[in-house]
Amino acid sequence: MQWRGRRSSRNIDDRRSLGRRGAGGMGIVGMLVVLAVGYFFGVDIAPIVGELDQQPAGTGQPLSARDREYGEFASVILADTEDVWAAVLPQQADISYVEPTLVLFRGSVQSACGGASAAMGPFYCPNDQRVYLDTDFFEQMQQRMQAGGDAAFAYVIAHEIGHHVQNLMGTLGQVNSLRSRVSKADSNALSVLVELQADCYAGIWVRQADQRFDLLETGDLQEAMRAAHAVGDDVIQAGAGRTPMPDSFTHGSARQRQDWLMRGYNSGDMAQCDTFAAAGL
Repeated sequence: MQWRGRRSSRNIDDRRSLGRRGAGGMGIVGMLVVLAVGYFFGVDIAPIVGELDQQPAGTGQPLSARDREYGEFASVILADTEDVWAAVLPQQADISYVEPTLVLFRGSVQSACGGASAAMGPFYCPNDQRVYLDTDFFEQMQQRMQAGGDAAFAYVIAHEIGHHVQNLMGTLGQVNSLRSRVSKADSNALSVLVELQADCYAGIWVRQADQRFDLLETGDLQEAMRAAHAVGDDVIQAGAGRTPMPDSFTHGSARQRQDWLMRGYNSGDMAQCDTFAAAGL
């Protein structure tokens, strides 16, 4: 991606130099979050817990050159999302875009949605309109998921910003309210529709950013598609040694995630991202 030398966002809260908090710094609640995520996804979190337990709370860790590059990259991609959605959202949804903040952290973090660990991956908190990202996740994508590359990393950020767009439109609030009143299987199905719509919005961003900034280089779209495949529930469950169980999916299969990403990219139209209507809701 041609991201260097362009505008950086001012909406970056970089907490990585504050250090990686160990289990003691995370506290009981934070540790329970890690354990719950490991149980839900069928992932052996013993290595994660062991790593956290060996590191003193609040230990500062200087940023490496790679860390600084990731920070610069995330800031430019965030700026691109600001420029794109500031134009697209009023035009297509008659809503003004409110810029979110991207929090870069290391290890664990506190948000208005509660404590979280890097083991959970990037996430969006609607309560404070912030995206939380441990940039070490990019290394995991490259080394463990075979889904590296700047276009893959940009997809991750664009997906989380897609959740912010959903929040501004009221979609997240409506769906979360409904999920609290239905069965676990139906709640999971609603979660999948939310995630696939965020993928579609990410596709819109890719299309618009490329048109505005000549962002894409050869192979970039394929990189983003590999990333969407790597975070499919079926791929994650199979990688954890489990038989994929669609009723337990919360983000969608690899094929679904790729399809909705490309639907957004090919159409550039938010109306084409209505996963709920496509599901007959």
